[in-house]
This record gives sequence, structure tokens and C-alpha cells, in this order.
Amino acid sequence: MSLSTGELWSAALSLLKAKLSQQQYETWFRELNCTYVSLDREVVIEAPSRFCKSWLSNHYLDLINECLSEAAGHRMSAAIRARDEFAASGSMRGSLPAPSRKKPSAERGVPLNKNFTFDTFVVAPSNALAHAAAIAISDAPGRLYNPLFVHSSVGMGKTHLLQACCHGIKKKNPHLNILYLSCESFVNEFIASVEKGELENFRYNYRHVDVLAIDDIHFLASKERSQEEFFHTFNTLYHSQKQIILSSDSPPKDIRPLEDRLVTRFKWGLVAKIDPPEMETRISIIQMKAKLLNRNIPREVTEYLAANVTTSIRELEGAIIRVLGISALTNRPLDMKIAREALRERRATGAKVNIVDILSTVAARFSLKVTDLQGKKRPHHIAFPRQICMFLAKELTHLSLTEIGGHFGSRDHTTVLYAVKKIKERIKADPSLEETIAKLREDLTVGRHY
Repeated sequence: MSLSTGELWSAALSLLKAKLSQQQYETWFRELNCTYVSLDREVVIEAPSRFCKSWLSNHYLDLINECLSEAAGHRMSAAIRARDEFAASGSMRGSLPAPSRKKPSAERGVPLNKNFTFDTFVVAPSNALAHAAAIAISDAPGRLYNPLFVHSSVGMGKTHLLQACCHGIKKKNPHLNILYLSCESFVNEFIASVEKGELENFRYNYRHVDVLAIDDIHFLASKERSQEEFFHTFNTLYHSQKQIILSSDSPPKDIRPLEDRLVTRFKWGLVAKIDPPEMETRISIIQMKAKLLNRNIPREVTEYLAANVTTSIRELEGAIIRVLGISALTNRPLDMKIAREALRERRATGAKVNIVDILSTVAARFSLKVTDLQGKKRPHHIAFPRQICMFLAKELTHLSLTEIGGHFGSRDHTTVLYAVKKIKERIKADPSLEETIAKLREDLTVGRHY
């Protein structure tokens, strides 16, 4: 006895579900409808959008035909049509409009810094492997070193290299969709999509880009649901030969706690470490920075800074900005006296931090306005950074609790104490938050990363 259209499709879906992961099934097959079976054994399947139709035709058509044939007991073939194509052809079957989705684009992530290009990246033995891999990826994204996983301690140029790679890809392939952002932004957007019931749009937007570059992927540590979501996003992009570029403060095996299956995938491509720059590289970095700022730094000052600021590139750039700033503000020529003065003050105070610095630095980190932090609004995406501001203000300034509260909408000292307590508790529970605050503290006490 032959099956009805509905029975045939139901049986085929059961077979498909058994052969696919839950994620694949939910993403691509849940919204499909079987609308017609012709006499020549062709099944017409309605997809919710033209993109979905194209993806199914290119990646799953053979499997669909196999399951249809198995369900029918004889050879069957599928023809996939988009929902709007049914409407355009005058189909009598009622149809719903395709889901509204934002087109994935780089504008959804963090704008690329125009100065973070390969031309301004100082290549040295300490970063040669990572740089060479990034160059190769910019020439052929998705074909070599996928994923590229770059790791180093804080302030060694990972962000510069990731953005340079994105710039390189964009220059040679302007039609490609490139999304660059921090892992923190990925996690926050995922949480927001769950709360708003927009998870489908979230998945669509992240799984339909050509290049996904994520800074500070170690931020996934301890975040089980975010790890699960990123795992499926990674798989979708990887199997579609889309380029994945990641950076971290640690190699994959040292990110704890991180699921083993993610650790394994992070090592599928190339893991490249960036080591601290040696003396010659630090000199080149100072010269490059001076060139970008259109300033001249005497050779002896360059060598003095390179010899005395050795911790990170970020710290070195902060020292450069400081000596140039002292020279400009005091209207004195840049010489060894200013260089010694700048480093002496830096060591003595760790930089003088005020509440304005804290507000602007935290606002930039969380993509907020300073007025948001000082206002009365209490949604989590504002309240949490506000608590971080209060925590840093108590630690890095000499303001009283009442004075700190006064900078945040006249809140009292008990609010500040509560904020400090909550941040301390969250640091104990979430090591990645401790790293985030350490970076903010470094930006405030050393200098911004330009």
C-alpha cells in the first residue's frame, strides 16, 4: 500500500533525524514541508527561505533522497523550492513569509582598527609563525590552517594580528562576510538571544559568515551553554570550509574548564604562540609607533624605552604615549630626561587613575556610553559594567565610598560596597572575569592599547 504525502514525509524525517545531529536537524529540517509527490516519484519540498533551499541542495540533497527512497521502498528524488517561490508561482497552498533575519555582516561585530594591518605589524622571530599563517589565510581563507589559534600572554599583539588577517581577507575578497568580535560579545549576545527568544536568528547570523574571528576565546571557560553553542557554530563553519580565527591568553589545553571536544577542535588547524618581543623587536615597534603618530623619537630614547619596558607590547606602547605626552604638554624636546621621568613616575604610581579614566575605559570595553554607567538604568548589560567601575574605583583611586557613589547617579556608599562584594564573588566563580578586570586594570595603569 502506497503512503500518503504526509506519511511519506513523516517517515523520511524520522530517518533523517536518526542520521543527523539534533543541531543539524533543528537548524535545517524542522521548518521544511512536503507539499507534493508527482507521478514520476519526485517529492517537492518547501524550504523557509532561498538560502535554506540553496544550503539543503548543496549539502543534504543526497541524504534527503536516500531517506525518501528508504521510506517509500523505491527510488525517490526531491526538488527543493523556497517558500517565496511557491507564492510567486501561484501555489494554492497557504504559506508564511520567510523568517526575517539580519544579514550577517562585519558591522555586527567590532569595527576593525584601520591601523591594525600587516603593514604596521612588526614581524620578528617571536611571532613569525603566527604572522606567516595569518598571511596564508588572507590569501586563501578556509583552505589552510583552519582554525588558526593564536595565543600569548596579555598585550603581545594578538588583536593586531587577528584584525590584520581580517583586513587582508577583506582587501582580496571584498565580497566575503567577515565577522570580528570578542568572545565576551559572543557570550553576551547568546545570552540576550536566549532571553529574547531569538536563538534562531543568533544561530543564523553566526553560522552564515565566511570568516569568524574571535578574540579572547578563553572567555568561554566555565560557560557551559555558551560552549555548547560555540561547538555547533564551529562545526557548521568548519565543515562548510569557512575560516575560523581565534586568539587566547593560553593554548587550548590550558583553558580550564573547557570541554575536551572544543580543545580538540581548536587544535585541528594550527596553534601558534607569540612570545615576548626581544630587544631588536621592541626597538622596531617603537619606531613603527612613532611613524604612525608622525613623531620623531631620538635613538637613545628609543633604546632606553626598549631596554626598560619588556613585559608586553601594550605596556611599551603605553610608555611611548607617555613620553610623547609629557614632551608635548610641557613644551620640552623629547630627550633622556623626559624618558627617565616618564618611566620613574610610572613605576612609582602605576599611573594616576581617576574616575573619568575608569568610566571611559569600562564603557569602551562593554560598548556602552559613559552616561549609561552613570544613569539609573538597571538592565544586566549596564548594571554589571557599572559594578566593575565601582570595584576599580575603590581599588585604584583615593575616593571615599560616598564620593564613588556620587559619580554613579548619587548612589550611596552601601551600593558601592555591594558592587565590590558582588564582583569579588563573581571573580572567584569565573576566572575569565578576573582576566577581564586585569586587562582593564592594565589599560588604566599602563596605557591604552592603540
